[in-house]
Amino acid sequence: MSDVATSTSIESQLELYRTELTGYCYRMLGSAFEAEDAVQDTFVRAWRGFERFEGRSALRSWLYRIATNVCLTMLSSAQRRVRPMDLGPAGSGRATDPGEPRPEQIWLGPVPDGRVLPEIADPADVVAARESVQLAFVAALQHLPPRQRAVLILREVLAWSAQEVADLLDTSVPSVNSALQRARATLAATNVTADLADPLDEEQKELLARYVEAFEAYDLEALTALLREDATLSMPPVPLWLRGPDDIVAWMLGTGSGCRGSRLVPVTANGMPAFGQYRPSLTGAGHDPWALIVLELSGGRIAAVNNFLDTQRLFPLFDLPTHLG
Repeated sequence: MSDVATSTSIESQLELYRTELTGYCYRMLGSAFEAEDAVQDTFVRAWRGFERFEGRSALRSWLYRIATNVCLTMLSSAQRRVRPMDLGPAGSGRATDPGEPRPEQIWLGPVPDGRVLPEIADPADVVAARESVQLAFVAALQHLPPRQRAVLILREVLAWSAQEVADLLDTSVPSVNSALQRARATLAATNVTADLADPLDEEQKELLARYVEAFEAYDLEALTALLREDATLSMPPVPLWLRGPDDIVAWMLGTGSGCRGSRLVPVTANGMPAFGQYRPSLTGAGHDPWALIVLELSGGRIAAVNNFLDTQRLFPLFDLPTHLG
């Protein structure tokens, strides 16, 4: 077999694991872009070491070992990724200054479902996979030390045995069990409230349709009726975040009023409904990208509106157009 044929064969074997490895690295790192870099680094290392691998263990386990080491190295020099809610109390909807944008490296970012959720036949497994990439859950993971984070994801999300995780991390089963117990205790206080269904049920579809209609019409009375009393609005990379319909509407009537006349294009992110938001172009022609909106639904209402403003990088990631005519 030629070197080219061998290389093609290796690459095709590795590609089978791209989506699930990207999901694993995203949960570890909290960034879609870093996750893709980590997977690419994993594949390069695997390709270079493939002759030494020789099938001594399952290819999947070997790739996860490499990916884990790559993520642990990346995390050793990185600060924890956060959401605006982690940085301080809610602000006022009447604020005129949302604060100076913070560096991208500090923010937990969204990820397209198709990049991290493999095709799964069982509906229950689909919902479980989507729960494990929710923004709130991935944000909670970032509070764990990196090795505890790896243990919890491998054991709780990917259902590896304690022995398999111990082998991967070159440690003992008691050590894995102890790390898992500590990780569970840290996450116990996490409030992951989003309602998930696959596909969306009729009530959720109706809620989203009403949201799009209200937002595009800028009917804030109709929009308020869709929000929970404790609903939040955040706008990374700016640190300001708001809680409650009154402050959210005050913001949308004031500083945020430039969103009037927006159009929404549906996508999915983090197992949740999302939209590319386009505001009227300053040129007067069409609409330009403004935000990626990720919604968290709970109890038949909208619990959180997460607006990610880094459209220059996020819209290509989500295959969203650069302009609406």
